[in-house]
Amino acid sequence: MKTVIVGGGLTGLAAAYRMLKGGTSEVVVIEKDPEPGGMAASYHIGDYHIEKYYHHIFASDRELIDLITELGLKNDLQWLKGTTGYHIDGKVYPMNTPIELLRSPLSMLDLIRLARAVLMIKRTRDTSALDDVTAKEWILKNAGNSVYERFFEPLLRSKFGTSHDKVSAAWLFGRIRIRSNRGASGEKLGYLRGGFYRLIEQLTESIVENGGEIMTGCAVSEIIFDRSEKRVCGVRVGAGGRPELGCDRVVSTVSPHALSRMIPDAPDIPYQGTACALFGMDRELMSDIYWLNIKSDVPFGAVIAHTNFLPVTDYGEHLVYVTAYFQDAHDQRWQSQEQELIDSYLDGLEKLFPEFRRDDVRWWRLARNIDTAPVYLTGYARNIPPYATEIDGFYLAGMFSGTNYPERSMNGSILAGFGCADEIKIGSG
Repeated sequence: MKTVIVGGGLTGLAAAYRMLKGGTSEVVVIEKDPEPGGMAASYHIGDYHIEKYYHHIFASDRELIDLITELGLKNDLQWLKGTTGYHIDGKVYPMNTPIELLRSPLSMLDLIRLARAVLMIKRTRDTSALDDVTAKEWILKNAGNSVYERFFEPLLRSKFGTSHDKVSAAWLFGRIRIRSNRGASGEKLGYLRGGFYRLIEQLTESIVENGGEIMTGCAVSEIIFDRSEKRVCGVRVGAGGRPELGCDRVVSTVSPHALSRMIPDAPDIPYQGTACALFGMDRELMSDIYWLNIKSDVPFGAVIAHTNFLPVTDYGEHLVYVTAYFQDAHDQRWQSQEQELIDSYLDGLEKLFPEFRRDDVRWWRLARNIDTAPVYLTGYARNIPPYATEIDGFYLAGMFSGTNYPERSMNGSILAGFGCADEIKIGSG
């Protein structure tokens, strides 16, 4: 039986890998971009690779860590200090050590309220009821207005933009729990020496070695069904009446919005876009902070100094991500020309960092995607689709799956691929 997997991101590759390892034959992955990887794809800069969108591994990402080990990359997984900070009131505040927290813009009373709220989150086991409560409501009730405005709101705005006040408290709980590997000097995060390009490379090599096929630079334009028998029977690649590729199963791992161009009744799950710029620079933008959340009037919500996480000697230059999320296709960060958006980002950097000079920038790249990630609005859990649909042989898995709720991660996407492959095996048994 032939299986076609639509989308060569982490979920699609994980599903193909699991199926082929389990003895399934004739698995074809179809990816529209020139290279597989999806949101985990990388740029090739000089003699190194760097992700188009920032990535790291959490200590709780058990299945992803196991996969890295299985692919022979265990010795290249390094655990590094990921420091955070906030830019507020015209100043950068590191937020890692107890002393730094005492120097933060939060009062002592607010720090106590914040600590109590975080403790409540870590101790709560069942978060199902929180799916119908906004994060804003929960924070205001349990930590107060000042903690919300000066600590949580910048995080929510940087992640969800105009939807920040509609996101569920379940997401907040998931976000804090996933980032629990924190010591006295900061959070420990994982990264692969050589970049996550190596994970994608090893996955694709294993798929091909086990008899699978990966078609890149090909967009699926239609998933074909036999409506009378309610079963899938193939896909059409490209437009213009090109021949269809017959198959017995289709696994769609693309966003619901992308899927809606292939079938008439795709799931209705809210997604948001990302405009993520990567700058190669002659000197560092800021000292010691990896991740900076921003409460300021600039067109982005976070600055991620990659070479404050990884050694600058690994790259020979400083690497900085500047990223923003947007919620609709009319947003200027989606509509504007690349140079126009980059100029607006550079204007923002000059506003935040007075010592920054544009001639510090050696080069830049811009990655934009209208369907980056789900928006975890209240009630989201009720709309999570199962892997198996009502149509025989048609499956759904991806960032929208239950494994990526209430917070998405690379581990969640790997789990979605594995879970869907296991569901197919059960259905075939």
